[in-house]
Amino acid sequence: MFAKVLSAAVLGIEGYIVQVETHFEGGLPAFVTVGLPDSAVKESKERVCAAIRNAGYYLPNKRITVNLAPADIRKEGSAYDLPMAIGILAASGQIDPEKLRDTVVLGELALDGQVRAIRGGLPISVAVRDAAVPRILLPKQNAKEAAMALGLAVHPVETLRQAVEILDGEGTDPPFTVPVEDVFARVASYGVDFQDVKGQEHVKRSLEVAAAGGHNVLMIGPPGSGKTMLAKRIPTVLPDLTLEEALETTKIHSVAGLLPTDTALIATRPFRSPHHTISDAGLIGGGHLPRPGEVSLAHHGVLFLDELPEFRKNVLEVLRQPMEDGRVTISRAALTVTYPAVFMLVAAMNPCPCGHFGNPLHSCTCTVMDVQRYRSRISGPLLDRIDIHVEVPAIPYRELAGRATGETSEAVRRRVMTARRLQTERFRGRPGVYCNAHMTPRDIRKYGVVGSESDVLLGRAITRLGLSARAYDRILKVSRTIADLDASESIRPQHISEAIQYRSLDRDFTTMV
Repeated sequence: MFAKVLSAAVLGIEGYIVQVETHFEGGLPAFVTVGLPDSAVKESKERVCAAIRNAGYYLPNKRITVNLAPADIRKEGSAYDLPMAIGILAASGQIDPEKLRDTVVLGELALDGQVRAIRGGLPISVAVRDAAVPRILLPKQNAKEAAMALGLAVHPVETLRQAVEILDGEGTDPPFTVPVEDVFARVASYGVDFQDVKGQEHVKRSLEVAAAGGHNVLMIGPPGSGKTMLAKRIPTVLPDLTLEEALETTKIHSVAGLLPTDTALIATRPFRSPHHTISDAGLIGGGHLPRPGEVSLAHHGVLFLDELPEFRKNVLEVLRQPMEDGRVTISRAALTVTYPAVFMLVAAMNPCPCGHFGNPLHSCTCTVMDVQRYRSRISGPLLDRIDIHVEVPAIPYRELAGRATGETSEAVRRRVMTARRLQTERFRGRPGVYCNAHMTPRDIRKYGVVGSESDVLLGRAITRLGLSARAYDRILKVSRTIADLDASESIRPQHISEAIQYRSLDRDFTTMV
């Protein structure tokens, strides 16, 4: 007696079809699972047997062998419970095996036959649709995200008995659908706005430039100056997510098990803010069976690192590869997984250990060596990948107590989107280059050409302000973005001078004491 049920699994953020093959034979009663199952899959036999009996079905007193194919990929999780139960019922004649050919089944079973949520509903549904399988049965809690795979008939189930009825053709409910436009309209909103921030107009301008060019940014200022408040509002001025970006972002959160059950799609830019005690595996991703880390959860959004020098050095250094490549590859003995990680890095730090270096309202208690040692915790190669350094001073009481507010996030976002459209047209046909921050040295030579007056200004800045050589390309990149915000084809002296202001950490520290 044999039956085959189609199921699915996730590798990285991509799904693939798994065939659950069930075979009965004589001998002592047993339940054996093969096909590289992990501990959760091996334990499925207890849940499956109890669920079949408690749902009112017959469990044959035979030796049951379940094979999960392909057998050379490790299977993890509890999503195979439901297809195993369906396979046993089909092999024992309680379900017609012919009715299982065009349906993918997955879900975790409770002992009473209830079906519980799984991880990776969206990437699995997309893989099922791409494999030309017309129908999927999965837990009700995953139905909304699965419905984002347009063209696939999604049938949510709550119990094992309901799944059997649908497969037998007794279920009369139509496939579950969710209008994509309504989902975007309902969830594509932020609860914060740049207008909430009082003062700090020059910092807001620098963040607008960073958003327009996709530049990484570092804010340096004393405690309470508003660095975190400003960082949380950066996603509100970034361009809206496209459907493709939203689907890719939702896939990552679904695989990580962080997608709320009532959410079909992540339609806003992610904002991730890990604590400085995070490990390198937590930031980049990892584990025995690799899971996405914070850099991947921030894909198409903002990764905010507060108190940057307090992060362990090895944690900061592993950021360099994803910042450069836009992806993270995690290799283990059993498999290698690649997760996307295209994010905008926003970091914040105090100017010194006590936090009051250069603050006219408080005296700094740190020595020159203390300040140098504190700032040296950020390595040159990492600092080299941050285009904008902006100082965030303490807010004067007059601005703090006043009622005046600045521009709304919507007004800033319109200018950002106009600049991004120019860059999209400029880099059309260049894979991997979507904004000015991604420009290669060849692109800088082509699009970062400056006139003689601007060249003289840039030379003086390098010489007199003690700017490092690595600051040269960064200044040209940021200047190109400022010119785009002004809708200027050429980089003018005022664009250069503004960009120079955003390289404070490249200046000779001893001249600032």
